[in-house]
Amino acid sequence: MERKTKFRDLIGVIKDKASLSKAAIISKPKTLSLYLAVLRATTHSPSTPPDDTHLTKLLSLGHSSRATASALVESLMDRLHRTGNSFVALKCLLTIHHIIKRGSFILQDQLSVFPATGGRNYLKLSAFRDDANATTWAFSVWVRWYGRYLETLLSTSRVLGFFLCSSSSTVEKEKRDESIPSFVNVDLIRDVDSVVAVIEEICKVPDSFHINGNKLLDEIMGLLGGDYLSAVGEISLRLSEFNERLSCLSFGESVELISALKRLEDSKERLMGLFSIKKASTETLWDSTRELKDRVGMVQVHTDGGQLQLVNVGRREMTSESARLGEGVLKSGDSIVFSSTSIRLVVQIGTINHLMEHDLISFFIVLWNFNT
Repeated sequence: MERKTKFRDLIGVIKDKASLSKAAIISKPKTLSLYLAVLRATTHSPSTPPDDTHLTKLLSLGHSSRATASALVESLMDRLHRTGNSFVALKCLLTIHHIIKRGSFILQDQLSVFPATGGRNYLKLSAFRDDANATTWAFSVWVRWYGRYLETLLSTSRVLGFFLCSSSSTVEKEKRDESIPSFVNVDLIRDVDSVVAVIEEICKVPDSFHINGNKLLDEIMGLLGGDYLSAVGEISLRLSEFNERLSCLSFGESVELISALKRLEDSKERLMGLFSIKKASTETLWDSTRELKDRVGMVQVHTDGGQLQLVNVGRREMTSESARLGEGVLKSGDSIVFSSTSIRLVVQIGTINHLMEHDLISFFIVLWNFNT
């Protein structure tokens, strides 16, 4: 097995040299530097991440024209989609991650619109398999997950209006932060939901106990740690705003917010296992999440024209079916208590018709999710 692995690595080195030679012969002078930059950053070497010198050179090309940035992204994507080697694919994805974090605005913009359709399976890696040996098979799992994670990161960045975790989006982020108090509730919830999706995807990172010590994976985990801290900051800003406007939330907005907070809490244990990051911002986030979730722990609809009022309650207590439903006969003004693992929602029967259709749909969707 070791002999086969060494032979495959040797073949990889030969392929790298052949690709560089081919690019030098057939490429046009204007695009030669682009192809060479991509090839040098995404070699077949199994254990080393892209050399920072090559990455810096590649990223510098994004500071020129939009046409150059577009050609660079296209070359990188072509390399990603053509390769069947898990190490090359991971390096392509790592390069994309560096573009998101360190690339120029023009380069990031071209990445965000490639391909024009975007959408699910944006990077088209869900079927990636490298079955050369057990190690490459394990790394294939990383390729599929990493592609899905970057798709989620790009999608969330579109929702936020700036690239999450990007050092070159500072101005856009500051403008966005200043305008948060003017956001409507539905936009704030959408932002929180989208950033929580990034955290959830981080939590799905493959276990790597059998391939520990690989520098390529270590660099990926380092980038993920930075993304996690960026996500913490964005969520914390929005939770602080929600604390100021709890009385203004509609019924549907309340249950949607509780759903997002529960998903965030469910990620805590996994995140603590992945990262040894001890910062005040992370501790503050978990405290804020718990406190806000408790404050929106029960939504009760009163009879005064469908006016909503938020009431603080504790965790769910175990109750029998008879205690939940009383005598089984519902009258106007009676309450139905919907129990879940985390919350209790009490709805006055006499005023349920005052709820808007959107609120009812949101309520029952969240209720279904909690009970399944």
